[in-house]
Amino acid sequence: MHPTALAAAAQTESVYRRVRWRLLPFLMLCYVVAFLDRNNIGFAKLAFTEDLSISEAGYGFAAGIFYIGYILSEIPSNLMLARIGARKTLLRILVLWGLTAAATALVTTGTQFNVMRFLLGAAEGGFFPGVLLYLTYWVPSSQRARMTALFMLAVPVSGIIGSPLSGSIMHVFDGVGGWKSWQWLFVIEGLPAALLGVVAYFYLQDSPEDAKWLTPDEKAAIARDLRAEQENKRSTSHHSFGAALRDRNFYLLTFMAFALFSASSGFFFWLPTILNTAGVGNALQIGLVGSIPFIGAAIAQVVVGRHSDKVMERRWHTAGPALVAAGGFILLAIGPSNPVYSVAMLTVVAIGCFGAMPTFWTIPAAYLSGTAAAGGIALISSLGALGGFVSPFIIGWIISRTGSMVYSQVYLAALLAISAWILLFLIPRRATV
Repeated sequence: MHPTALAAAAQTESVYRRVRWRLLPFLMLCYVVAFLDRNNIGFAKLAFTEDLSISEAGYGFAAGIFYIGYILSEIPSNLMLARIGARKTLLRILVLWGLTAAATALVTTGTQFNVMRFLLGAAEGGFFPGVLLYLTYWVPSSQRARMTALFMLAVPVSGIIGSPLSGSIMHVFDGVGGWKSWQWLFVIEGLPAALLGVVAYFYLQDSPEDAKWLTPDEKAAIARDLRAEQENKRSTSHHSFGAALRDRNFYLLTFMAFALFSASSGFFFWLPTILNTAGVGNALQIGLVGSIPFIGAAIAQVVVGRHSDKVMERRWHTAGPALVAAGGFILLAIGPSNPVYSVAMLTVVAIGCFGAMPTFWTIPAAYLSGTAAAGGIALISSLGALGGFVSPFIIGWIISRTGSMVYSQVYLAALLAISAWILLFLIPRRATV
């Protein structure tokens, strides 16, 4: 490479390194808290099913109804973010979801619990698609898989931290002040989100132009790269939301989002139950052991995201990990139910499932631009999130009818395998980069 080109590349990397270090640690922290509040019912389930008279099928419904509220709020929230900016949007989202998560400790019936899960989903729903849209204001597609992978590293990190944290809270606080362990869990893990909402308003900027921590030359470099990306996308991407809705690729991508949401929600919501069935003891032990699969997932996300950006390839970097996760679910279903084997197969599932997510979510951002991006990314996320509602309900129903998790794991494996086939053979490569 010519010395001038090398210098330009080094300068570009320096600019985006600054952006990564400024934005991602805080956004990751917010997303870690989001996943703690969304998925800690997997641990709460070990204690509250008798208190609230909730069956396995009822738990599946309660776990899944979160996504109905989530779906209903995503598109309006993203369209509002495009109008008023990320600072005000994230202030609203984080404060509302933190207070709702903490208030779940006050429920006394299954019906009340369902209502609070729905409201939690409605409060949180705009966060994930909002951050995906927000990142398109700061980095071009060539940098986005790495950025998305680092942001979504919050998902396995929430498992690494959340499993032992949730288990410890339930173990230590049970009975303190006359409250049950699951009540303390919701309060202690819920309230930090509200504080982070206030911090977001003062810490973040809506766009590079507003960032005082960037020099004029750095702002100009980002603006130049984003303009060049928009010019390159004009012939291959949809600018109109209506045009995107008329393209079959939009719905094929939505099915893959559905499969990934189904697999990840099934993994989070039933991980403690799988370990408990395999013979792992109390909530504290389950929390400690349950962090192991997420360590593998964290490594996979970083490695897959970096390599995908390096070679600018998205399909195999998404479909390959999805097939790994499908194989892990099958092996989990047919293998022995003991702690070592179960943790090993859960780790395979986590590596594949969470390794596929960052590269997948760069595809809608590359496929859509202009006004289509705000609504389109949110709609794919919304429709995909139906998997987070439908699949826990299906899994709970299967377990109630069969007394086993085997068929539910086969169901998740089939979804992932079909979605990988669709991405590889039905969606053209030009729509993915």
